[in-house]
Amino acid sequence: MAADRVVLAPSADCGKRSMPGLLIIAHAPLASALNAVAAHAYPECAGRLAVLDVPPDWTIDETERALRLVLDPVRDPQALILVDVFGATPCNAARRVADGADVRLVCGVSVPMLWRVLCYAHDPLDVLVGRAMSGAIQGVLQATPQPPQNQALHSGSNDQSHARHHQ
Repeated sequence: MAADRVVLAPSADCGKRSMPGLLIIAHAPLASALNAVAAHAYPECAGRLAVLDVPPDWTIDETERALRLVLDPVRDPQALILVDVFGATPCNAARRVADGADVRLVCGVSVPMLWRVLCYAHDPLDVLVGRAMSGAIQGVLQATPQPPQNQALHSGSNDQSHARHHQ
C-alpha cells in the first residue's frame, strides 16, 4: 500500500467524545479532495475524518486490507464509511468491512452529504446515517438562472418598424 494513498487526519475533539468515526473511501483522488473540502468548511471537525484514495490498479483484497488499516484507529467503537459509487471496488471492499451495526456504509458521497455528516458528527450512528442520506438527497436540485439584478425586464422594443418578428 502506497503511503500517499492514505490520509489520516489528526484527531480533534469536535465537541463530545465517543462520536462515530468517519471515513471516506473513493477512487483516487476523490477522497483526498473531499477531505480538503471538509477541512475548509468544518476545520474543527475534519480531524475526525480519515480518507482512503483507491488507485486503479488495486485489487479488492488490497483495498480491503488498506481500508481495515485506516478504519481501525477511527472506530470509537462505531464508524460511518462514505463511499463514492455502489458496486465499484471501494464499495465492495467497504461492504466486506461494514457489519451493519457498529460500522455502517453509505454510498454516493457528495459535498452536501459530507458537510451534513460533519455538522452532526456528534449524533448516534443510526441518526448520522439518516443525516448523510438526507444531505445527499437535499443537495441535489435543479437551479434556474438568476435574472439580472437591478435591471428592468425587457418591457418593450426600440424597433420603430415593429419588425422584430423578422429576426
